[in-house]
Amino acid sequence: MSAPPKAIANMFALFEQRPCWKISPLSEELQYAVPSVRRFLAQTGYYSSFTHNGAWYTLRSIPRFNRRGLWFYQDIGFSKAGPLTATIVALIQQSQAGMTAEDLGDILRCRCHSVLVNLYRQARLQRQKQGRSYIYFAGDPQTAHSQRRAKKLQQAPAKQLPAEIAVYILAEYIKHPKTDFPELAQTISAKGVSVSPVQIENLFARHGIKKKT
Repeated sequence: MSAPPKAIANMFALFEQRPCWKISPLSEELQYAVPSVRRFLAQTGYYSSFTHNGAWYTLRSIPRFNRRGLWFYQDIGFSKAGPLTATIVALIQQSQAGMTAEDLGDILRCRCHSVLVNLYRQARLQRQKQGRSYIYFAGDPQTAHSQRRAKKLQQAPAKQLPAEIAVYILAEYIKHPKTDFPELAQTISAKGVSVSPVQIENLFARHGIKKKT
């Protein structure tokens, strides 16, 4: 059954006032039962938050996702990949050299330790010990193998880059100043120039370049 046009119009108006709603307050404002409101959301398209146990909703037309497929409104996080577990798997799958729980916590703005342990136990991720923590890799063996190799290269002593590659890196950085070191290394490596995040970081430090955040 299609939702009443007036109810849909009222719901859009509420989301214009506030981009994120919990289901109960939204139900009260619309004066419809919660199951009906869920049906309205399904009809129009929505995202539920990967933070706050998925309690927040926004319309699909609202988020402006970053390069990692994430969008935050205050402390509420939404992901193109869906809930927290799927988001973590997607981020690690896309990473160049795996990620730690601390890396993910900084990106997702929430604690991920217990979720990572469960994903590892379910064989959806691989991991290896590093100091007192773990580096997590993709569950796919081929992707994980490439990530482990990249991690070894990162941890190896960084050699000084040839001048032409250094210039190329700086040119790419000027084009994309908000790109972090792993993303910049991945972009450049995809174009046939082998370089690690550590080499890029050392290049910036050597020339006194402060990276924008």
